Amino acid sequence: MNRGFRLLWAAEASSKLGSSVTNVALPLIAVTTLDATAFQATLLYAATWLPWLLIGLPAGAWVDRARRRPVMIACDLVSVLLFLSVPAAAWLGVLSIGQLLAVAVAAGTVAVFFQTASQAYLPSLLAAGDLPRGNAMLHGTESTMQVAGPGAAGLIIQLAGATSAVLADAVSFAVSALCIWSIPDREPRPARTPARLRRDVVEGVRFVAGDPYLRVLTVYGAASNVGLIGYQSLLVVFLVREVGIGGGTVGLLIAAISCGGVLGAALATPLARRAGTARAMLLCELGATPFGLLIPLTRPGAGLLFLVAGGLVIGAGVVAGNVVKAAFRQQYTPPRLLGRVLVSMQFLNLGAIPLGALIAGGLATAIGIRAAMWCMTGGLALTGLLLLIGPLKSRRDLPEIPISYGGDRSPVRRRPGCDTGSDPGRRAGPR
Repeated sequence: MNRGFRLLWAAEASSKLGSSVTNVALPLIAVTTLDATAFQATLLYAATWLPWLLIGLPAGAWVDRARRRPVMIACDLVSVLLFLSVPAAAWLGVLSIGQLLAVAVAAGTVAVFFQTASQAYLPSLLAAGDLPRGNAMLHGTESTMQVAGPGAAGLIIQLAGATSAVLADAVSFAVSALCIWSIPDREPRPARTPARLRRDVVEGVRFVAGDPYLRVLTVYGAASNVGLIGYQSLLVVFLVREVGIGGGTVGLLIAAISCGGVLGAALATPLARRAGTARAMLLCELGATPFGLLIPLTRPGAGLLFLVAGGLVIGAGVVAGNVVKAAFRQQYTPPRLLGRVLVSMQFLNLGAIPLGALIAGGLATAIGIRAAMWCMTGGLALTGLLLLIGPLKSRRDLPEIPISYGGDRSPVRRRPGCDTGSDPGRRAGPR
């Protein structure tokens, strides 16, 4: 792997570590310092992902017209300022739920541009044959940071408080910006074309809607995120108020279940090679999600093993499936459409996250936190059946050539590297 990829890898590792710390710290600040309700805690989670619904589609068209490296640097620097504002307000005694919500929305807006630019930038750093391995490395690193982040959050919270953990996130984005700035500038300038935002957005949506593989993956991703994020948005409140454990222990438990993501990233390549990419995806998604039904069984003491077991298996299955799915999408899509196709899928996939969080919060208010956990994990267990609709169930491997769409009547021949003859270490994608 070249120096540019290694620097991007370091940037992703740094920012993902900080974000994993904040994912534990912000809900704990809301629940333990500001006495937030369960609905307010889920609203905070939803606010982070709401921008995918509001600006996701035009952001993809804009990123396809810009150089991705400067976009990522600017996003990192804005994130530094946003997360610095939380400890600053806490030290001044003026921190409020309103500010946490504002920071969550703004940080989510920045993340829309950063994630889209990052996924579209990688093909300019690596040759086609190196993309699968590079994708798997990035996603494996993300999963590793999801393990290290909550553990680090628990330690920082124990020693210095939750607001100091958010400060660590600001530092992580500064490190990420420095790493991306240091990447040798080999990114080609986008072709100058007339700015027709609506046309560009529609072209990306039509590609996804007209393709039977991308279409079913998009619908499945949205449905599974409702259940997945629904229970995750309640998890901190559930562990603190229903199970009765402290903030430091919450961080350690979340770190433990995040080990499943590391396992999934490691298994994705050999599983896809042995079983085929399409079959591997079906196995991961259909086989893992029912284990979520163990999580509402969590009790103090030995009962915590239900949480660890359920979370580990779900994490492994979801991450392995995402690695396969995202590498397929990245190589299958024509390069000029990649940013728009990414956000067209993420518009529904990640746009479903606020819906899942709000449904979970409403259920927790109406029927109780544990009952809401049962509802969300039960729904998640059924979503894998959606993948049986369409061509996936009859294939061993995912295809390399997209079907014709819109006005383009001829298939676009894609680079090899996604099917059986390649090393199928896979690209990390959105959950």
